[in-house]
Amino acid sequence: MDTTSPDVLDGSTDATETPESHTSWKRFALFSVPAGAAIGGILVAMASGALAASFSISGQQFKISADEMYGEGFSQFGWINATVRNEPVPTATAGISEAEIHGLCQSVLTTEFPLVGPVSLMLTAGDAGTPVQASDLVIDMEQMDGNAQFTNMEIGRDASTLDKGPDGFGSGRGYTDLFGMQSDTIYVQDLEQTARAASAGTFKLHNLSLGISLGDDECF
Repeated sequence: MDTTSPDVLDGSTDATETPESHTSWKRFALFSVPAGAAIGGILVAMASGALAASFSISGQQFKISADEMYGEGFSQFGWINATVRNEPVPTATAGISEAEIHGLCQSVLTTEFPLVGPVSLMLTAGDAGTPVQASDLVIDMEQMDGNAQFTNMEIGRDASTLDKGPDGFGSGRGYTDLFGMQSDTIYVQDLEQTARAASAGTFKLHNLSLGISLGDDECF
């Protein structure tokens, strides 16, 4: 996938041009998850095995930022994850078939170590000319900000019918009557996400650097 400029998205955007649309996703999860009894129904289905969850999430958030992200085959819907204590955690779940990420940063802040204080774990990659590459990327997030551009966007599609993300993403994890959206491509500048889980079929990190330190040191 040639992603040297945003031309990969619609064939018309100049490499130095900032996408016209600005999408703030802070409230997206609130509008894209079912309410009340529907949430309870999903948790019951998970507990009974009728609806599979990818894995139990931890009780911690983590942050992701990137200078740019290009993706082909994008889908998103509201979802309910669960911790090992079976506590519900609403998220906006996004899937991208093929992604390239420039200037990736991922951080986790732990504040519950007694006597020691906060501890930060930070990972960076894709900042030396070769981007991070991922296939079948799935991110369960609580918040996302950035300047976003989509091509052939569909908003309000039933989540169980999504077919532009990773194979089986909509039919495998989506739930009938849930709000969904999808597009052929996605391009985001100045990406900032607060997430609860991520998975990928393959994840290639060029110029990987991982460190841990005392104190509060996050991506944003």
